[in-house]
Amino acid sequence: MADNIVIQNDEIISVGELNKSAKYLLENNFSNVSVIGEISNLAKPSSGHIYFTLKDADGAIRCAMFKNQNIKLNFSPKDGDQCVLKGQVSIYAPRGDYQLIVKTIEPAGAGNLMQKFEVLKNKLEQEGLFNFDKKKEIPSSPKHIGIITSSTTAAFQDIISTVNRRAPNSQISLSEAIVQGDEAHISIINALNRIIRFNKENSGNEIDVVILSRGGGSIEDLWCFNNEELAREIFSFPIPTISGVGHEIDFTICDFVSDMRVPTPTASAELVTEFNFNLRDKILKYKEELRKNIHNYLENLNQLINLNKSKLKDPLTMLREKSQRLDNLDLRIRQQKKLLISNNKNKLERLSDNLNNNNPISKLDLMHDKVNSLFDILNRGISQKIQFNNNLLAKLYKNIEILNPLSILDRGYAIVMNKKGEAIKSTKKVAKGEKLKARLSDGLMDIEVLNNE
Repeated sequence: MADNIVIQNDEIISVGELNKSAKYLLENNFSNVSVIGEISNLAKPSSGHIYFTLKDADGAIRCAMFKNQNIKLNFSPKDGDQCVLKGQVSIYAPRGDYQLIVKTIEPAGAGNLMQKFEVLKNKLEQEGLFNFDKKKEIPSSPKHIGIITSSTTAAFQDIISTVNRRAPNSQISLSEAIVQGDEAHISIINALNRIIRFNKENSGNEIDVVILSRGGGSIEDLWCFNNEELAREIFSFPIPTISGVGHEIDFTICDFVSDMRVPTPTASAELVTEFNFNLRDKILKYKEELRKNIHNYLENLNQLINLNKSKLKDPLTMLREKSQRLDNLDLRIRQQKKLLISNNKNKLERLSDNLNNNNPISKLDLMHDKVNSLFDILNRGISQKIQFNNNLLAKLYKNIEILNPLSILDRGYAIVMNKKGEAIKSTKKVAKGEKLKARLSDGLMDIEVLNNE
C-alpha cells in the first residue's frame, strides 16, 4: 500500500489502514509544533502518563504526555493553566483519535517567568546566598551614599529629594545603569564595579552604602533584577547594599541577596537618612536627660547631707545610749547562760532515758513480748487458713457430687453400654439379641435386647 493516502483514491482500504496512513501524514508534517492553550480534563493514571485536553476559544485537541517525558517537568500542571506545548501531532489508530504527543510543557507568559524565578530562587537559597549571617550591616549614618539606577527615572528623583530633605549634609553619587531590558543586568554589574574602582581611587571619600533602585513595573519590566550573574555579583559585593526595587508587593532575586530589602526606592533613602534625620531630636532628648541626671545627683547629695546631719548627736546622749546598750548586753548574757544550763540539763535527761531504753534486759523483755504476739497471730492465721480451706474443700466436694453423672443413678436411672463400654444413646445403635451391660447406682447388670423398635 502506498504511504500517501492522497494517491489511494481508487483503492479500497480498511479503517485501520486509513488511520495508519493519516497518522503517517500528521506525524511527518507536524513533527515538532508549539501550541498554546488552556489545560483541562487532566488525568494522571498509575502508569505515570498524563492525559488532558488543550483548548482555546476556537477549538480543542486531546494530548498525551508519556512518563519518560513528564518526569522532566519542573512544575505540576493543573486544570486551567495556560501553557505552551511542544510535540508531535498524531492519531491513536485503534480509536482514530486525533491527538498531540507532548514532549515539553511550559507555563505561558508571566507564569513561565515566575517558574524560572522560583527555580533560581531555590537554587541560590540552597547555595546559602540568602543566609542572614552572611549579610553585611548597613551603616546607621552613612556619609557617602552610592545610587545605582537610571538618572531619568522617577525613583532617582525621589531618592535625591528625600535625602536632601532629611539629611542635607549627606553626599550622593550616581553610578548610572540601565534598569530595564535584556542587557540591563550587565549595565548594573558595570555600575557596581565602577563604585569599587571609585573607592580604590578615593580612599578619603569612599562610598559606604549602595542603593540599587528602580520604580515598580510588571514582572517583565523587573526581570533584569532576577539575573543569576547579577545576584552573585551583589552577594560578593564588598560594600553594604540596599535593594529598593519596585513596589512593596514586588520581589526580585536581588532583594534576597542584598544586605537589606526595602519596599520602595523612597524607603531606601529614608533608611539611610534615619539617623541624621533623628539626630536633632536625639540631641534634645540627651540634653533633657543630662539636665535631669544632674538635678537628681544634686538632690541625692542634699538628702545625704541632711541624713548625715540628723545622725550627729549630743555626747551626753550618746553616752546614755551606750550605757543602755551595755545593760541590754548584760541581760542577754544572763538569758543565754540560763538557756545554756537548761539545754544541757535536758540533754543529760535524754541521755539517761536512752541508756535505760538500751538496757539489754528491757530489750529482751520487749522482744519476748513481740515473739509471743507474733506467735498468737501466726496460730490465728493458720487456724483461719485451715478453716477457709476446709470450707472450700466441702464446697468443691459438693459441686463435684452435683456434677457427678453417677449421682443421677441414685434416682433410678441407668447407663446402658455395649461390649466396648460405650454408652448407648439411641436404639439405632443396638441390634436385636445383642447383649449389653446396664450401670446402676450399686453395680453392673447384664441385659439382652429383645426389641429395639
